[in-house]
Amino acid sequence: MSTVSYYTAEGLKKLRDELDQLKSIERPKASAAIAEARDKGDLSENAEYDAAKEAQGLLELKIAKMEELVANARLIDESQLDVSKVLVLSTVKIKNQANGMEMKYTLVAESEADLKTGKISVTSPIGKGLLGKSVGETAEINVPNGTLKFDVLEITRD
Repeated sequence: MSTVSYYTAEGLKKLRDELDQLKSIERPKASAAIAEARDKGDLSENAEYDAAKEAQGLLELKIAKMEELVANARLIDESQLDVSKVLVLSTVKIKNQANGMEMKYTLVAESEADLKTGKISVTSPIGKGLLGKSVGETAEINVPNGTLKFDVLEITRD
């Protein structure tokens, strides 16, 4: 049973580009490596051939998984998203009640998360805790070392 994943246009393009790279560049390289190893003689004692076949099998498995991801990917229509609540693709400005520190995060699909650029996954503890909150509400988020409380200061769409 496959699960549907939601992506931004940028995230979906990146996924499709990676799949195309695997199919059009990596797959022919794997076939060439097998052909080269096959030309070296007796296949029963050819470790290079076995390694090339195994690498090809792993590549095909990766391609199959990526094809399934693309088939189950859905593009998020940003114009239909409600800006009064925290949803996927919301940029949220929050304030930690414990230390007064303010942070700004954009909630994205798990595959697009990148903390360095301020993108956190909606499946992360903070992402889950913020979903559905409105400006002025407090999100209580359970993390491994206790409970964090964040005030939602601002919700925007970039």
